[in-house]
Amino acid sequence: MALESLKDIVKKIARSTTVDKALVEEVVRDIQRALLKADVNVRQVKEISDAIKKRALSEDVLPTFNVREHIIRIVYEELMRGIGEGLEIPLKKAKIMLVGLQGSGKTTTAAKLAKYFKDKGMKTGVIAADTWRPAAYEQLKQLAESYGIGFYGEKENKDAVEIARNGLKALKDYDMIIIDTAGRHALEEELIDEMIEIAKATQPDYKLLVLDAAIGQLASRQAKAFHDAIGINGIIITKFDGTAKGGGALSAAREIGIPIAFIGTGEKVEDFERFDPAGFVSRLLGMGDIKALLEKVERVVSEEELDPEAFLKGTFTLKDVYKQIEAMNKMGPISKIFELLPFGFSMKVDDSMMEMTQEKMKKFRVIMDSMTEEELLNPKIIDSSRIRRIAIGSGTSPQEVKELLKYYKTMKSVMKKMKKGKFGKLPIKGLPKMGF
Repeated sequence: MALESLKDIVKKIARSTTVDKALVEEVVRDIQRALLKADVNVRQVKEISDAIKKRALSEDVLPTFNVREHIIRIVYEELMRGIGEGLEIPLKKAKIMLVGLQGSGKTTTAAKLAKYFKDKGMKTGVIAADTWRPAAYEQLKQLAESYGIGFYGEKENKDAVEIARNGLKALKDYDMIIIDTAGRHALEEELIDEMIEIAKATQPDYKLLVLDAAIGQLASRQAKAFHDAIGINGIIITKFDGTAKGGGALSAAREIGIPIAFIGTGEKVEDFERFDPAGFVSRLLGMGDIKALLEKVERVVSEEELDPEAFLKGTFTLKDVYKQIEAMNKMGPISKIFELLPFGFSMKVDDSMMEMTQEKMKKFRVIMDSMTEEELLNPKIIDSSRIRRIAIGSGTSPQEVKELLKYYKTMKSVMKKMKKGKFGKLPIKGLPKMGF
């Protein structure tokens, strides 16, 4: 992802031996290239880069900062200003209508949104009002049933407005109702008319536009068309998983004046989070997003009935890993967890540790089944001879047993550092700490 290169820019500033006009100009050029490659609007790129250059060269350094911190702070603040405010939907009874083109991920997003509010303690339901795509009904029904979310749909009915209206009656006792609507391959007049009719019939509290992160400069046109038709309250950016650029969708939100509400960061229903501009920019710059990480921990701890203190202090044993691994799986791949940590975080993790798949988890459980009670409670006693015995008993290899032990040690260390706050020493108000 082009935006990922912004992390390198911050590292360049932090590690520079000389901070002068030449460095500022070089940094500004790097920022321009990164934003343009990410499909950010040219005008917005110029506004952001001009503001960074002007402030970096003219503003006095505050007494509590050094020059490097001063420039990083300016970069952070101007990127924040360029992105704009996020939309926070309060936890109270509401109706949400999702709109967007076909392929943007609306149906999956409907389930993700419902799951998000369900995890917040709300009774949520979804309405399958997409009568255009044949598989939409079954897909939403299956997702809803999998996560204990209320569902309403009429498989044979092709009248989306009638389905939406009937769905509201059927789900009247629910706190949060999400209406999934149809998309098209283009902004056809028929699609816009249907969105207008559904909006009139359901009177949603929020109308959210779902945009694919890879859409590029077409995002602004889509956003404007839907906003002009029904008045969009917020945007959800999907597939923001590192393979898409995303800048086009960010630009569209800023250009049309619509806040971003949520971002989807992967295919799983759990890969979904409220858009927090401060945390988002912090991650782009490699400063981490501890708040988002702790929210993930809080959610999975409650779901898995884990001991929060043991989890965060890193005092859990291998016996706890049955539940711990499942919890980490719900948090997402380890690579995504490490994206939430500042680049100053002093721990190297190889590629094998970055891929925690379902198959690996199953294998880890089999390996632990071959361990003794003493080994599960005190993994330090597991030497090479015990590793060979465990591998034979579980039908795995010694290397796979070592991988489990390495995973366990890594997660203990991560959680201990999180608890102690050992992430660096940059005390800038509003910014996460970084290690310089």
